[in-house]
Amino acid sequence: MTAISGEFADARLVVADNVHVAADVLAPLHDYALGHATGDPQHFRRAFRQTAHVEGIRDGAFVSWDLDRYCGLFEGPAADEHLRRRRIDSVDVVGTIATATMTLTHGADTFTDMFLLVRDDDGWRIANKVYHRA
Repeated sequence: MTAISGEFADARLVVADNVHVAADVLAPLHDYALGHATGDPQHFRRAFRQTAHVEGIRDGAFVSWDLDRYCGLFEGPAADEHLRRRRIDSVDVVGTIATATMTLTHGADTFTDMFLLVRDDDGWRIANKVYHRA
């Protein structure tokens, strides 16, 4: 695992050795990881399309949050942020769409996030995210 030229160190994010895509595809994933690292929702707002949803199981129940609700979950960095790690495991690009998988190790919890990304005139953005918490 390597961080690309150390540029993702601010988000404690590394990229798996098998991921070989243009930097602009990785940019929203970096912004997403920065959102977690800093707790600043502005990073999420750069990463996601305004119409995005985040979905998964939380406390045994299905949740589906729009971007505003998701951003409202963050209020600064976590107390254990210095111990947290994030890894981009895979990215597959087909024209103007892509999928990506990221593993986030946050204390005792490990999250697997799967993203759908879309590229338009404004560049790559996350269209939707689903997650699993183990």
